[in-house]
Amino acid sequence: MLIVTALGGNALLRRGQPMTAENQRENVRVAARSLAPVARQHDLVIGHGNGPQVGLLALQGSAYAEVETYPLDVLGAETEGMIGYMIEQELGNLLPFERPFATLLTMIEVDPKDPAFANPTKFIGPVYAKDEADRIALAKGWVFKQDGDKWRRVVASPEPRRIFELRPIKWLLEHNTIVIAAGGGGIPAAYGPGAERKLAGIECVIDKDFATELLARELGADLYVMLTDADAVYMDWGQPTQRAIRRAAPEALAALPFAAGSMGPKVQAACRFARATGRRAAIGELADLGRIIAGEAGTTISADADGIAYAESH
Repeated sequence: MLIVTALGGNALLRRGQPMTAENQRENVRVAARSLAPVARQHDLVIGHGNGPQVGLLALQGSAYAEVETYPLDVLGAETEGMIGYMIEQELGNLLPFERPFATLLTMIEVDPKDPAFANPTKFIGPVYAKDEADRIALAKGWVFKQDGDKWRRVVASPEPRRIFELRPIKWLLEHNTIVIAAGGGGIPAAYGPGAERKLAGIECVIDKDFATELLARELGADLYVMLTDADAVYMDWGQPTQRAIRRAAPEALAALPFAAGSMGPKVQAACRFARATGRRAAIGELADLGRIIAGEAGTTISADADGIAYAESH
């Protein structure tokens, strides 16, 4: 069975945690313990977030305009390599030596006319107090929006259209390789106008859930799993009436309201995959991965489900 996973940012760097190599490695080590049993039994592709990492790297050295920073596509490539290396090493320590790994820098095409560029919404980087966010915005021309009681940088998040490295990913899977790809939503690239089709990076961040959903769909994955810090998708989240959804049809789940900045994109990606392929998508907690695959934990979205079924309360 081919399983495509999307590791949430919490698997790599928890909110408010300093971005050090030690912290990231320990978080990846924890993730590897959940991924290793799956890799022993199935073909596996691993996607991951990079929002905290790419946002902090954009501030290397200074937050002032006179210090040049790399564009987001280059920073995306940098974080894909950095995080992929750590996943390979920690997961490799738990698996037979002969099992190969590969981290692919994955370029993904976006449309430069996507309406997302007119309304940046994707949070990246650390949180700031309002006065600090205003100072950086003035210095660098960045856009900030409120995130809870703090402020964070936001950038455009266009829809992924095509994965350029799809053929080498398929080849690696055919040769029993664990593949780490589309990290951070992949490296955003677009063709410029004119007769000569020249591909170049573009300043944006693709949502990792949408990117890995496209990858799972194009690979013909049997299961697409988004791993986060919530143990399931909840109806009435944060309310006394909240209930965990165990199983849902995509049409029924898509009709429910979910926060655009957290569970919303995951639900949308899961419904998109289930509708397009007739196969299962799931959302749940990293530690429950084995039970999610078995349908015993998390939320499973499937075209053959009947409406919405809630988990038994304890």
